[in-house]
Amino acid sequence: MTDYGFWSLIPPVLAIGLAIRTKQVVFSLSVGIFVGYLIISQGNLFTGFLGTIEAFTNVFQSKGNTRTIILTLIIGAMIQLIKYSGGINGFINWVQKRLENRNNFERKLQATTALTGFLIFVESNISILTVGTIFRPLFDKHKIAREKLAYLADSSSAPSCIIFPLNAWGAYIMGLLMIYDQLDPFKTLIFSIPFNFYAILTLGMVFWLSLSGKEFGTMKKVVDENKKVESIDHNETNSSAPYNMVVPIAVMVLIMPFFLVYSGWDAQASGSLSEKIWYSIGNGSGSEAVLNACFTGFFAAIGMYFFQKRLTIKSLLEESFKGMNEMLVMAILMVLAFAIGNLCNELGTGLYVSRVTQSWLLPEIAPALVFIISAFIAFSTGTSWGTFAIMMSIALPLNFAIDSNLYLMVAAVLGGGVFGDHCSPISDTTLIASLASGCDHIDHVRTQLPYALFTGGIAIVLYLIAGFIF
Repeated sequence: MTDYGFWSLIPPVLAIGLAIRTKQVVFSLSVGIFVGYLIISQGNLFTGFLGTIEAFTNVFQSKGNTRTIILTLIIGAMIQLIKYSGGINGFINWVQKRLENRNNFERKLQATTALTGFLIFVESNISILTVGTIFRPLFDKHKIAREKLAYLADSSSAPSCIIFPLNAWGAYIMGLLMIYDQLDPFKTLIFSIPFNFYAILTLGMVFWLSLSGKEFGTMKKVVDENKKVESIDHNETNSSAPYNMVVPIAVMVLIMPFFLVYSGWDAQASGSLSEKIWYSIGNGSGSEAVLNACFTGFFAAIGMYFFQKRLTIKSLLEESFKGMNEMLVMAILMVLAFAIGNLCNELGTGLYVSRVTQSWLLPEIAPALVFIISAFIAFSTGTSWGTFAIMMSIALPLNFAIDSNLYLMVAAVLGGGVFGDHCSPISDTTLIASLASGCDHIDHVRTQLPYALFTGGIAIVLYLIAGFIF
């Protein structure tokens, strides 16, 4: 593998800088990818151009990437069917009836939004898409900034996914830990949860901001300005019982652990039934389980609405394609996000950053520095999962060598990856949050950044303290 050194930083940094400057994310990611393959081709414009085109094709060589893109389209179709059935309006009316006669309606609405994102912990994209789409009409009606909705959707998803291990995130992380024979993957992941300071602090921050009505930084200015804007009427009069929305989503969430176990099941594995189940979770395919769960929820919705005579074959096809079409921009952005992630992997961006910084790591300060390095890699590459893969392979051997606290180090990698991902304009989850909430992407990044930096800064201090105590 060619060592591109400092040059490996240029494509992601350029993409991030252009995105902030121009607010044109598709253009910025495309330029970053082209420049990256220009570096790989040693300045040859023709081969760099061909490499860029091939990069988009290569995204679909990964089953995980392909499943995630299909998942986005299926979620779009399912949400559109729920909307067509009147389920979303039914849920909105149900929420309003229970909150409208109480004090602090707006605060309780935001807390309900955050709680919904927290409870849908099977997969971050599903959580963000569901929360953004469902609560956008209520936020518009009550003149609450869409940027606040994007923050609540984004910051309640990944932290809850990383804390609850019975999902695709848990399966992926345990898969990374299984490489080391001296570790019990499930035990290691569970014991690291109390040390995942960023995730815990972020969830606490989300609910505190929601219930207190407090804002600071760029978000305060945006929220205050939005109160002067006329409320938006979505003109959606079709309404039904709230269970038309709740049931398909509940089916999707509850069936996810089953598919996770099923995808990794090995009848020949030794041990008791419970041991086989935990083995299957660690050995399962998270993307496969999530996609299967989405299709199950989708078909549950179809069955319900046909039974209620709210749906025909014609309307099923029309509304499904309408929902997929609304997710098309998101799917394109995900292809670009995956492509630049693959590019950074080919350039060795994460390995370069970790290589030039790992010499600083001392036992007491190692967790804090691992957190910072993980955050920088996730920020630069736009992927927390890619960061986990890079940093686990560095942090764990380092931990064995310097005898630092294992659970603290694992938590630092996971928390740092999520922190950097929250701050990055080229992160797929950040892109999805802004699109699902209907706000400008860079405005979402600008308003979320102060909150992420605040909780991230506290997390660094806690890792420094914990490094000397544990």
